[in-house]
Amino acid sequence: MKLVLIGSSRFGLRCLEACLQISSVNVVGVVTSCQTFLISYRPEGVTNVLFADFGSFAQSKEIPVQTLSRSMQEPGLYEMVESWQPDLFLVAGWYHMIPKRWRELAPAYGLHASLLPDYSGGAPLVWAMINGESKTGITLFQMDDGVDSGPIAGQKQEVIRPDDTIASLYARIEQRGLELLHETLPRFTDGSLRLRAQDHAWRRVMPQRSPEDGRIDWTQDAVSVERFIRAQTRPYPGAFTTMDGRKLHIWDAKIVSPSATEISPGLVFISKLNEVCIGCGRQAIALIAASYDYNDLDQQQIWTMFKSGGQLLGA
Repeated sequence: MKLVLIGSSRFGLRCLEACLQISSVNVVGVVTSCQTFLISYRPEGVTNVLFADFGSFAQSKEIPVQTLSRSMQEPGLYEMVESWQPDLFLVAGWYHMIPKRWRELAPAYGLHASLLPDYSGGAPLVWAMINGESKTGITLFQMDDGVDSGPIAGQKQEVIRPDDTIASLYARIEQRGLELLHETLPRFTDGSLRLRAQDHAWRRVMPQRSPEDGRIDWTQDAVSVERFIRAQTRPYPGAFTTMDGRKLHIWDAKIVSPSATEISPGLVFISKLNEVCIGCGRQAIALIAASYDYNDLDQQQIWTMFKSGGQLLGA
């Protein structure tokens, strides 16, 4: 089976490596993009924080590679891919819609980090953590004209642990995805694969997220705020609040129960344990790791900044 991989993230590169290990798969080309690129929902451009250099890897394996500068409609790109005569496209860690003309050339299968049809759309793992879900997964599905709506080739489920960060959850989802490829791709060639239509009654389409969506709402309860922080910590841009008109990013925090009966949301106070805490809609959080304008602060620096307490952070 002649396969063209389309991807630009570290996970996509791991998928490429997995495809090279499957004897029934012949990777005949790679399509990738630059780390910063233009996209319809963010015309000013997007930076891929999970970027991987596909070009160097593909060239080291003597695999033809094409790198987008703007979009999948660039002159000559389709014609080059057509010359590779693919039987199948595998899309992993990609941020552009696959044009219909490409999908008519060969079926396109994508890996989406949710249990489709639920959590279609953007940032599914972040949304699942923010919403307090207890499980998620990864789905291999055939792309169609909709948003993550085509028939399913296979799925793997994964528990969301109470202490997960986006990094720890993403690492396990990646592993489930690689297992899914090793189990499913050979079935394309031996004829045993059976696709399953999605039940659209269970579909929830989540919106794309940008760095500005990491702003913390201190009127939320502490459980929700702490989960919000874990869902967007490194390597993502992070949850943040504002202090003196500048961004304070919070990378790690824990839930505390303030002794005072009323703590205003966003109010900084010092606990009896000398911890820097911030009031939420209910309870509070204590800061463990933070940065001011992306300059990391240690615990002493955090305490020095807020040692008098009483400051109200931006909602």
